[in-house]
Amino acid sequence: MNLKRTPLYDTHVALGARLVEFGGWEMPVQYSGILDEHRAVRNAAGLFDIDHMGQIEVSGRDALAFVQHVLTSDLASLDLFQAKYAILCYADGTIVDDTFVYKLPGKTKSAPPQFMIVVNAGNREKDFAWLNAHRGKFKVELRDVSDQFYMLAFQGPLAESVLQKLESFDLSKIKYHHAREFNIGKERGILARTGYTGEDGFELFIPAPHGKHVWDAILEHGKDAGVKPIGLGARDSLRFEAKMVLYGHEIDAHTSPIEAGLSWACDLTKDFVGRDCLLKRKLEGVVKKLVGIEMVDRGTARQGYEIAKEGNPIGVITSGMFAPTFEKNLALGYVAPAMSALGTEFDVIVRGKPLKARVVKTPFYANRARGK
Repeated sequence: MNLKRTPLYDTHVALGARLVEFGGWEMPVQYSGILDEHRAVRNAAGLFDIDHMGQIEVSGRDALAFVQHVLTSDLASLDLFQAKYAILCYADGTIVDDTFVYKLPGKTKSAPPQFMIVVNAGNREKDFAWLNAHRGKFKVELRDVSDQFYMLAFQGPLAESVLQKLESFDLSKIKYHHAREFNIGKERGILARTGYTGEDGFELFIPAPHGKHVWDAILEHGKDAGVKPIGLGARDSLRFEAKMVLYGHEIDAHTSPIEAGLSWACDLTKDFVGRDCLLKRKLEGVVKKLVGIEMVDRGTARQGYEIAKEGNPIGVITSGMFAPTFEKNLALGYVAPAMSALGTEFDVIVRGKPLKARVVKTPFYANRARGK
């Protein structure tokens, strides 16, 4: 299998990263260690290479009508440089992918606004094909612009103060889920207050030739503050603690947003692909619900492990690990609705052995700084 590599591959190797396959890419899973990197993001800030993710540009006269048709969230009220979480659904209400959508100025002053849809790495080609298949009568242009940008994430309580050393504009004025343009020479980039860790921080869409320059500058200016490069391992543990779903784990083509607790991202008052099926599931109830789980007995629940009550299967684990912030073995999983109440106890089958667990409140970790 020929794996793709980001342009920072040699930089990661030089930093001592351990590399693994992820979504068809060879990516750093850790540098100094997952626990150390996780704590660096929670206590200081961490820098992530996320250039494997894709960006799809939607422009043209019907750009707004098109994204309204294919995405679950209501995007009509977005201001320029505002972002919103939204889901692509199949006609049966199951999930093609989860995305972040940015409303940006058109290419000319007279052109209508355009939208940039950020998609998961392993779904990039599928999502682009799916969007093209739904163009229909819409007067839009779809472009995969992933290679135009180098995407980095800089997350943690000190991210703003460190990044401010490199920017002339006041970062504190960028609200949560908002963005602004910046320039490197004559090239345009986008800086957004978004992220996938549960912490305050930024995602940067950098003109592609300047990705390494920005990566190096952030690490250099942040070294005294404890800033570290962060791999996919800590990215997973950070998003897990904040109950941010991961495609292929909590969501997939066999799961609906209603079951995954993502009803808040589905505006059922508008028409979109899959809307009627989602409304049916919401009105009639679901057969499974995503819950937070704490292991009572000693052991770690992993994806795919069976959940049982009195020997009868009632669900499955989607993600599970030792949560560094809490020093507990926690998990996310789907169970029958009757088993989803807080405090409900059941067993997780770990290597053939039933271990006691119970339903707990999620998100496990919530940082109010994200609401600034």
